[in-house]
Amino acid sequence: MVQIIQGQNFTLTYLKENFALNKSEDEQFFIECFDNLPTITELEKQYLDRVKTNYLSLLENAPLLKDAVKLVVLSPLLDLASFYRPPFSIATEENIEISEDVIIGNADKTAEEKDIIKGKIDVLVIQNKLWLLVIESKRYAFSLSKAIPQALTYMLAAPNPDEPVYSLVLYGEDFQFIKLSKKNTSTYALSDRFTLEVV
Repeated sequence: MVQIIQGQNFTLTYLKENFALNKSEDEQFFIECFDNLPTITELEKQYLDRVKTNYLSLLENAPLLKDAVKLVVLSPLLDLASFYRPPFSIATEENIEISEDVIIGNADKTAEEKDIIKGKIDVLVIQNKLWLLVIESKRYAFSLSKAIPQALTYMLAAPNPDEPVYSLVLYGEDFQFIKLSKKNTSTYALSDRFTLEVV
């Protein structure tokens, strides 16, 4: 019987065992995370400060749910990065399904026995049918460590194995980027964490 597994239920251990996923410790693997970054203009800094102020102001009144995090934090960042204009397109709540033989052990199973992974990507940024950015957001008070396996699961479903896929995971005040390459083996790396928190 087919077993359907929800993407948000995975751990990194499951992904390592079932997708042969490896974490890269090579600093050069995710060099685009810190090398040749553009300088933030004064106007962009003011815009980012406003996002932070809005978030912190709303947080004082009530815990933020996932949709509020997307509205107050994520949407302005996507706008600032020009992801709402060509050559990019945006898909939200995009359904994904992984049922191929990429799941270790599926190759030996009949069609009726194969595991199927299903889920929904919060926001998917696409350029020429290439997944550029998979975004997974969580409500305030979740840990990024809960969103990382879910984002990696969805990244593994990206249709073009020759190109790296990037992800942004956030839960309000904390952000982290992920890079996944599926060229020879499925390898990922994490950026440093970024925060809106007042320190």
